[in-house]
Amino acid sequence: MASLAGLLKQRGFKVTGSDAAAYPPMSDFLASISIPVAQPYSEANLKPRPDWVVVGNAISRGNVELEHVLNERIPFRSMPDTLYDFFLRTREPIVVAGTHGKTTTTSMLAWIFQVAGKDPSFLVGGIAENFGSSFALRQKGKHFILEGDEYDTAFFDKGPKFLHYFPQSIILTSVEFDHADIYADLDAVKTAFKRLVNMVPGRGKIIAYDADPNIDECLAKAFTSVERYGMTEGAFWRVANMQFTPERTTWQVFREGEPADFEFSLAGEYNVMNATAAAALAFNHGIEPPMIAEALKTFKSVKRRLEVKAEVDGITIIDDFAHHPTAIAATLKALRARYPNSRLWAVFEPRSNTLRRKVLQRELVASLAQADEIVITSIFRPEAVPEDERLTTEAVVEGVRQAGKPARELADADAIVESIARELRSGDVVAILSNGGFGGIYEKLPRKLEELRGVSRT
Repeated sequence: MASLAGLLKQRGFKVTGSDAAAYPPMSDFLASISIPVAQPYSEANLKPRPDWVVVGNAISRGNVELEHVLNERIPFRSMPDTLYDFFLRTREPIVVAGTHGKTTTTSMLAWIFQVAGKDPSFLVGGIAENFGSSFALRQKGKHFILEGDEYDTAFFDKGPKFLHYFPQSIILTSVEFDHADIYADLDAVKTAFKRLVNMVPGRGKIIAYDADPNIDECLAKAFTSVERYGMTEGAFWRVANMQFTPERTTWQVFREGEPADFEFSLAGEYNVMNATAAAALAFNHGIEPPMIAEALKTFKSVKRRLEVKAEVDGITIIDDFAHHPTAIAATLKALRARYPNSRLWAVFEPRSNTLRRKVLQRELVASLAQADEIVITSIFRPEAVPEDERLTTEAVVEGVRQAGKPARELADADAIVESIARELRSGDVVAILSNGGFGGIYEKLPRKLEELRGVSRT
């Protein structure tokens, strides 16, 4: 929604917005491009009467502004429909989809196209650090690169957002059960992705991960040329010889026996896979491996994806947009590889609609147990989840302890800061795992460490 707001402003519209509680980095970004965000929701935010209202999928009936829009018959549309009508219809949409890796892979692909001189427009769900923005609207380039979310579109359209984008090519990174609030089971998730695959025209291209049986099923009836990437011997784009150091990651990709060497500053096997997918699709759009390698070498990542927020007296604070047990496991594995001699802390807030539910409770325990110290806080807005579906944090703590790792539950961000700041020691790495503001812990913890240790952050 913030990215779309920026695109509309760049098109010349006067844009305002509303939120319950906006938080960085998007709140800061919107302020930097002079888009005001009113808080909280109120009918007054819709005065004077707007010509058009874009309703995000977080908005439900009962919201005071939505009720005013309906009662006053103010024209409204969903985010995906607005995006298509104003921006995608006249360009070539390239969509990055999957349960994991969408934002980073989209940002990588946009940067590769930019370095190659293709002048792409793009939209991502985070701040792409190479661009300093979550969007760009270009006049010369014909491509529009965007992440395709399988989450629902709006209160009046419960289908996935990515079906509104009519992609010419797609990347498919992964298919797992997620969004437990709108999908009944894994089969329902796969149905959504099958529909996306079915939309890609015959002249297009599908780049898909090769070691996921769910993806195999989703691609079974594709009418489009498919190229698979991964580490299996049969992968069209085969990844090999990954090497991880505290500063760099290097690997090779073999295409029909021909190797290409790549490197970047990101950590984690999953980011190697993301980059390989982006490289494969870029090659299919005429960008040669040396140019792709140059772009990846200078790729900086996305805010809130393994982002180093602060270093205080040898203690490293990491922010990661955790939303699913698989993502948490991949994050902790990447940090373990990058900081092999460090004590690794996982500070976790159950906030996403999936993680607030117990449907993946066993997987969550296994992912958190990869850390050395685990701290869990209370579920965000537990009243929004039916009690019989709700995650039991006490059970998660007990499960992690049974796995042989120390774990505790603390009430909120303030309690966590007060508790762990005195326990942290030089060399520790603290991964803060949440897809929300987490009570401002990203700033409170470094500030408390500065106070206790009498030093400034770097």
